[in-house]
Amino acid sequence: MSKFVVIAEFAVVPEHKQEFLDVCVYDHERSTADEPGCRQFDVIVSDEAPDAVILYEVYDDKAAFDAHLKTPHFEVFMEAVKKFGVTTTVVRTLARHHP
Repeated sequence: MSKFVVIAEFAVVPEHKQEFLDVCVYDHERSTADEPGCRQFDVIVSDEAPDAVILYEVYDDKAAFDAHLKTPHFEVFMEAVKKFGVTTTVVRTLARHHP
């Protein structure tokens, strides 16, 4: 069975990067603990692009991701995006082919 994959990339204002990362970690913790359809949720940073934060998320299917978008922890995440001036660079949704 293929999995629904979301790769979301954000540009973060440097002075708010740690605060935004803290919220991303909170979203990760709640998603993996509270959402049975969330299989993986990674928070990724790069030395090559210090203002970038990438979320790599794997769900059972699109319905599981849609349920994620309605959770209280996602609402906290979206509030942080606005509060800290985070820009959404790109959001990709894909089907994992293997494994």
